Amino acid sequence: MASVLWALLLCFLFPVHPSTAEKRTYIVQMNHHQKPTSYLTHHDWYADSLQSLASTTPDAILYSYTNAYHGFSASLDLDQVQALRHSDSVLGVYEDTVYQLHTTRTPEFLGIQNELGLWSPQQLNAASHDVIIGVLDTGVWPESKSFGDSSMPDVPARWRGVCEEGEDFKPTVCNKKLIGARKFSKGFRLAAGVISKEKDSPRDQDGHGTHTSTTAAGGQVGNASLFGFASGTARGMAVHARVATYKVCWKTGCFGSDILAGMDQAISDGVDVLSMSLGGGSAPYYRDTIAIGAFKATEMGVFVSCSAGNSGPSKASLANVAPWIMTVGAGTLDRDFPAYAILENGKRATGVSLYSGNGMGDKPVEVVYFNGKGSNSSSNLCLSGSLQPEAVRGKVVFCDRGVNPRVEKGQVVKEAGGVGMILGNTAESGEELVADSHLLPAVAVGRMIGDQIREYLKTEAKPMALLKFGGTVLGVKPSPVVAAFSSRGPNMVTPQILKPDVIGPGVNILAGWSEGIGPTGLESDTRKTQFNIMSGTSMSCPHISGLAALLKAAHPGWSPSAIKSALMTTAYTLDNTKSPLRDAAGGQLSTPWAHGAGHVDPHKAISPGLVYDITTDEYIAFVCSLGYNIKQVQSVVNRPNMTSCAKRLGDPGRLNYPSFSVLFGKSRVVRYTRQLTNVGAAGSVYSVEAEAPKGVQVSVKPKQLVFKNVGDKMRYTVTFVSQKGLGGREDAFGSITWKNAENQVRSPVAFGWERFA
Repeated sequence: MASVLWALLLCFLFPVHPSTAEKRTYIVQMNHHQKPTSYLTHHDWYADSLQSLASTTPDAILYSYTNAYHGFSASLDLDQVQALRHSDSVLGVYEDTVYQLHTTRTPEFLGIQNELGLWSPQQLNAASHDVIIGVLDTGVWPESKSFGDSSMPDVPARWRGVCEEGEDFKPTVCNKKLIGARKFSKGFRLAAGVISKEKDSPRDQDGHGTHTSTTAAGGQVGNASLFGFASGTARGMAVHARVATYKVCWKTGCFGSDILAGMDQAISDGVDVLSMSLGGGSAPYYRDTIAIGAFKATEMGVFVSCSAGNSGPSKASLANVAPWIMTVGAGTLDRDFPAYAILENGKRATGVSLYSGNGMGDKPVEVVYFNGKGSNSSSNLCLSGSLQPEAVRGKVVFCDRGVNPRVEKGQVVKEAGGVGMILGNTAESGEELVADSHLLPAVAVGRMIGDQIREYLKTEAKPMALLKFGGTVLGVKPSPVVAAFSSRGPNMVTPQILKPDVIGPGVNILAGWSEGIGPTGLESDTRKTQFNIMSGTSMSCPHISGLAALLKAAHPGWSPSAIKSALMTTAYTLDNTKSPLRDAAGGQLSTPWAHGAGHVDPHKAISPGLVYDITTDEYIAFVCSLGYNIKQVQSVVNRPNMTSCAKRLGDPGRLNYPSFSVLFGKSRVVRYTRQLTNVGAAGSVYSVEAEAPKGVQVSVKPKQLVFKNVGDKMRYTVTFVSQKGLGGREDAFGSITWKNAENQVRSPVAFGWERFA
């Protein structure tokens, strides 16, 4: 799994292929309100139903779900599946799916090292002690200094979680900071078909889970670094919040049955925030186990934050797009790790690297590039087994980025006898630079510089280069820049909901690490470190989870949708040069399909002025507007005795969402009404400002909102009109902003056109 993590690529949702053809794992969703009173528990009813309908034994059930989901997972054959599907009490039967992980200076970059707005550190720290973040990932390395509990008060009395005992994991390793650790492996082990050698324990042997949990809420640790890189004080976003970890990801991925069990337990344990840096491809919500579990969590007041995925810069590549989920993309920090390839023609190519070894000396060596040369067509990618030692030994190898993990390319070069590597971006990754802790001297360069080096290698008879390393540099401009790997909109499940929601820091992030694995995740990497630097939307997601915990501490009465609105409407869209955000994929201006509402700004989010709140009933009306049949609607919302939809939105875009996605079809006019709630001062007055692309007229009524009291709610209606003849034009973007002297409540707008008949 290590190579999968370091590739940090989101795999599409796909069925789990079992070791035997007879049985597979299925998730069975039940209409739990139909449980006869003769059964004491739902589990008893599920077991009996399974036995009578599908002729199985009760031990066929892997998990019973009661909070995030209503139903169970079991090992079944196709005949048993068909028998269950014909039962009126069964809402759906879905084959288990496997999801993949979407794999310091961040607090200073976000501006939360001292205080937030009018809140002093003492006030916010005390309130944060009562907030619990649940992290579903690869487990935890409890000995990390980031989980120190010095000066923390007793665990909140409402907490119902435990620290489970497991192989090489004692319950005593938990404390007042790390207050829970569980593991869920039944789906993974059944899919494996044989007894896995992986330890059945909450302990993190991968590193990813420790990194994400310490990013969200790790305590302050001085003199933290990765072999001297990014040296300083490491800390999470919500330093004083509690952490509970739920290990649902194993060597072959994260299985839906295990994820649901983890979400189910986390809700029961009493978490306030769920952080999940994992996902699969897009699917209708009634078939998306994460979306269904998140719906129930949100209904129960739990904020759910998920990574958007690492399938960028391709359009429509998002995961976790349900409107009740905070969908988080990734951007860069103002910190870099420069490295240089000094060519013999006098050119100095600048890139990045986290290489920390002895280097390759002061004498240039020959550089080789195997693009189109030799019998192995994959040599340019430096895939395993593609390099011939006699052609590589003692030389620097130029490798194209893509297909296999970046660090694995370096390992391939080293094993073939190479002394260094230049890793060149291609069109897919553009100018995005991700630093890695390579096993040999290596420099990663962007596409344009990479193309210059490729030309030099092609035209020079015996090209030579020397690799040099520049340590850590702060104050990089421009930043943030949207990461090329960050998945993009539009939202293909519900195009009327603009996704992603926001971006956060997700490139070259320093956080805690498991000492059970080296920093590259490669088996050959025997180095140990307490901290590691990683990139991916896996890293940006826990930043937002931690910030949500801070907002929950400051405003315990806010709903998950109010917290989401505060983070979205206060996000910024200008970088540190006061220019619009740019996209690392090609250097062009970014759009809301890449950055959503913008980059999070905690200072402003804690006092947003106004919020777009959404009730559970409004979410149900939204689901009812998606064209699902009543059984499919029930699969998502699970309401007792629901035989029809009492209310529909008509257009899913009418949901009271903090952003807009306007689709012009047969009509050139789209009209939406939104409701704002005053969470600022009494007597606040806001005026509206609309920004629209050429060819679109936007009118807002009323143009001014006056909130007499805190908590007052006021509606406005916005009408979007497209000029004639624009059918089929490229998508465009704008914004709606309510502003006064204290606040700017900004909503991005995406416009799309269908070709008119």
